[in-house]
Amino acid sequence: MNEALLIILAYLIGSVPTAVWVSKYFFNIDIREYGSGNAGATNTFRVLGAKWGTFVMSIDVLKGLIATSLYILLPYYLTDEWDRTNFMIALGLASVLGHIFPIWANFRGGKGVATLLGMAVAIQPLVALCCIGVFLIVLYLTRFVSLSSILAGISFMVFILFIFNEKETLYRIFAVLVALMVVLTHQKNISRIIKGTESKIPLFKHRDRKKDKK
Repeated sequence: MNEALLIILAYLIGSVPTAVWVSKYFFNIDIREYGSGNAGATNTFRVLGAKWGTFVMSIDVLKGLIATSLYILLPYYLTDEWDRTNFMIALGLASVLGHIFPIWANFRGGKGVATLLGMAVAIQPLVALCCIGVFLIVLYLTRFVSLSSILAGISFMVFILFIFNEKETLYRIFAVLVALMVVLTHQKNISRIIKGTESKIPLFKHRDRKKDKK
């Protein structure tokens, strides 16, 4: 099994349209016809609730993790760290491309943030953990999944370039591209946040009830 076949396999793994299949098989709807029209975790949170949103996000992260880890099928990459990192980036990007343009769902997918996170977990677990921390903190404070995703994506670049000072040039370029992609794919969300029309997810009902009483 050579590199090209593994990259194709990574794309096919990324193409698994978790949100679409969940919405169809459990709710008899197409998630892309509701909310923002996006087949990702954020819209699943918005339309189907926190339980299914968390499930979809977890599977989408797992897609990126599994696809990026396919390098283990080629023994050469087990001993060459530089080539391994570059190949993992290629595999991860293929899975993200699959998530955004899934062959199993008429090429209409999500924005790829969760799958990017899975990719980061495979390549740089500590950086990924830091990004997850940023995501959860912002989510707790704002209840905006979109804003949490945007800031986690930007923080990924900050951690790679400045905090951990990653030396691998391709990885540094990738980190910048991730931040740009996350911002560009969330332009509508950013606009709604500014206008005050972006939906919040009901994760903290007890906290919100207490605020309402005040």
